[in-house]
Amino acid sequence: MSEQVNIEIWSDIICPFCYIGKRRFENAISQLPKDYQFNITWKSFQLAPDMVTNLDISIDEYLAKHKGFPLEKAKEMNAYVTEMAKNEGLEFNFEKAIVANTFLAHRFLHFAHTKKKQYEAKELLFKAYFTEGKNIDAISTLIEISKELAFNIEEMIETLNGSAFSKDVDKDVFEAQEIGVRGVPFFVVNRTHAISGAQPTEVFMETIKQAIEHKHATISKTDGASCDVDGNC
Repeated sequence: MSEQVNIEIWSDIICPFCYIGKRRFENAISQLPKDYQFNITWKSFQLAPDMVTNLDISIDEYLAKHKGFPLEKAKEMNAYVTEMAKNEGLEFNFEKAIVANTFLAHRFLHFAHTKKKQYEAKELLFKAYFTEGKNIDAISTLIEISKELAFNIEEMIETLNGSAFSKDVDKDVFEAQEIGVRGVPFFVVNRTHAISGAQPTEVFMETIKQAIEHKHATISKTDGASCDVDGNC
């Protein structure tokens, strides 16, 4: 009998630790029992909702200005994260990355969810941003990704040219605030256990196991034999 595990993941496409955390999470679930069936939903979160897409400045320059520290420090930070990503088999090219608002990309992820290809879309958006240096706030980039996912291009363009899924993105962000999410990635397992940040693979494995044990313990308590206040057993 398979074990159903529901996992919700709040993240942003421009968050390097979200991509690193995704790889560590994937490594974890690949080592768990094969009868575990994972139902994974990506939730929207914007680290910089007011960010204006700008092709004229580098990520290093944006980070330095946004954080208020020297450009060299920004470069050092991104170099450190690049090395961390490399250890997970990821290629980060910050020198090519484009400063881009992620709201459109999050709407695209909700569109992909309706096509049951949200997980694949998330991976391709991460790759487009961190590895390929593409503008994830451009319809042209989303068209390329849609072709890889065999989406109806005209439907995608027509959908995203309007305001479709904007409320869904806002709902995800509001829900994150409600449950106390202060940073991403943020993983919620079966709505009982949470993992904050790009934790080591072992932490993901252990937390998922604990969530499953908790579910079984709750079911056992609910379904167990009992007596009522009148003494009926």
